[in-house]
Amino acid sequence: MKINTLYTTIIILSFTALSSYSKETTSDNAARLVALDNYWAEVSRCVKEGDFAGYKATCHPDGVLVAGTRGESQPLSKALKRWKKDFIDAKSGAIKASVTFRFSQRLGDKTTAHETGIFLYARENADGSKTKEYIHLEALLLKRGTWKTMMEYQKSVATKEDWDELK
Repeated sequence: MKINTLYTTIIILSFTALSSYSKETTSDNAARLVALDNYWAEVSRCVKEGDFAGYKATCHPDGVLVAGTRGESQPLSKALKRWKKDFIDAKSGAIKASVTFRFSQRLGDKTTAHETGIFLYARENADGSKTKEYIHLEALLLKRGTWKTMMEYQKSVATKEDWDELK
């Protein structure tokens, strides 16, 4: 009889511990997703306003850009130098730019995140010509005070239909 009582107690304690862990994980996960939503909103704001310094601050100094669309990998700092002109043009009003994100998978914990989805980069030039680029994205982020992109993997070109599936 004592063995059955012991097993029952162990099972009850295990379920209680798991239930408590799940609640903490759900709460932590929700808080992480809110913080990451705010992070991506900041990235979008920086692109729209041409805030290069703000955008650069969202990137880890040792971050990496993997451009599957171009078949190369390079430090984010090198990509930032290439992108700076677009930020200057957006800030001056020479172009209008925007970026929005939709995600299909969001994994992580309090200090790490792996985000999978698509971003839409839209641009309108001074002559009125417009372009839209849908790109499959994976991003690896670390939280060291604030969230920073460690790796941005622009995997491949996506379609509007791919984008619409991620509403």
